[in-house]
Amino acid sequence: MTLPKLSKHFQNRMPSSIRLAQIEFNKRKDLINVVNTAIGNVSLPMHPAMQKRMFNLDLDDSPFKDGIVKYTTTKGTNECNEAFLRIIESSGFDRSSLYSQITDGGSQAMELVICGTCGDAGTSESPLLLIDAAYTNYTSLAKRLGRKTISVARKLDKSGVFSFPDLSEIEEVIKKERPGALVVIPYDNPTGQFIDHKTMISFGKLCVQYKMWMISDEAYRELYYTNSMPTSIWGLSESEVPGITGRRISIETASKVWNACGLRIGALITDSHDMHIKAINENTANLCSNSIGQYIFGSLAHESKETLQNWYKKQRQYYFEMLNHLSTELKKLLPGIIVSSPDASIYSVIDVRDIAKPGFKATDFVMYMAKEGSIYIDGLKYTLLVSPMAGFYNTTSENNPGHFQMRVAYVETPEKMKLVPHLFHALFKEYESRR
Repeated sequence: MTLPKLSKHFQNRMPSSIRLAQIEFNKRKDLINVVNTAIGNVSLPMHPAMQKRMFNLDLDDSPFKDGIVKYTTTKGTNECNEAFLRIIESSGFDRSSLYSQITDGGSQAMELVICGTCGDAGTSESPLLLIDAAYTNYTSLAKRLGRKTISVARKLDKSGVFSFPDLSEIEEVIKKERPGALVVIPYDNPTGQFIDHKTMISFGKLCVQYKMWMISDEAYRELYYTNSMPTSIWGLSESEVPGITGRRISIETASKVWNACGLRIGALITDSHDMHIKAINENTANLCSNSIGQYIFGSLAHESKETLQNWYKKQRQYYFEMLNHLSTELKKLLPGIIVSSPDASIYSVIDVRDIAKPGFKATDFVMYMAKEGSIYIDGLKYTLLVSPMAGFYNTTSENNPGHFQMRVAYVETPEKMKLVPHLFHALFKEYESRR
């Protein structure tokens, strides 16, 4: 009997490079401890106000006290939308002209903006412009939706600093490809780069000049470790970028700053009423986002600016210590290794181009660590999981910088994160000795 065929899309679909190491590690049969820094799956407790609601869903003031869980509107509850807007306001940005819609995490907001800003499915019209190394989900979701992506590439220098291409180079790509939207991630995933206000202005002017939407993924807003002020698409003014109003979209999430990755609550926020209404219309097929998750996150609508600012400060202090330790220790253990500057978000890029033997492929090394690599620390057997970065670049050539690069996510406990430099050093040396 002949079975039905899978679609070409499914036949060709491989797991995200972010999930690849975890999938392979789960096939191992040996008893081994793992430090999993491959996935940005935050392992910290949620904000106390959110925890309070989660642990008290049966109290008299809870809408779920009778065990009934109904749909919300597609837009989401007023309280949950207010929480996202209050969070933007707490960072010093004006929220008075913004429209908010709740989504199933930031990922669904990404999917909606691709639908809303790019050309028709199956065509090359109005592609999505990314800045490599770019978060892989944008490429994956665009493929799912039949939309094209294009990119310009930043470069990582030997000191660990990522730099953007000249604006003239970006303009050449825009003139040639005519993108519908530009994606920027001010507190960048995967690079850890912090995009300051001046650079955001430059990107905003490009969007106005070439009639593009400006999409800002602000999942990590307030997680910066420089002597700067927080940056945001909502910090751009008409006086700085004439014409910017009405073309801005931000992608928000409960996942990272609020330590609620599994809550799957996000938001699509825009200053375009048309975008807001049409995005809600598009999402009616999905009915609504998790109503219990909305209730839990909605607790932040009642927190003061001071309380929220104290939370941001606590989060920054927690991550910076780990970021700084990894960078310092890796450079001691492996002279010549490049580690991206710990400026923002919860990620570092490790680049071994100057210390690896010819023919090194980060994906192969990552698979080695996941499938068979191990070392002993204090009598316990360990391995390390990281993300290979070839998939973060829009090129399949041998010159892909990602062949030498890996992303580390600071999601394990501080005690486990302290093991990462030693684990990486020992496993890298062991792997290279076998080649």
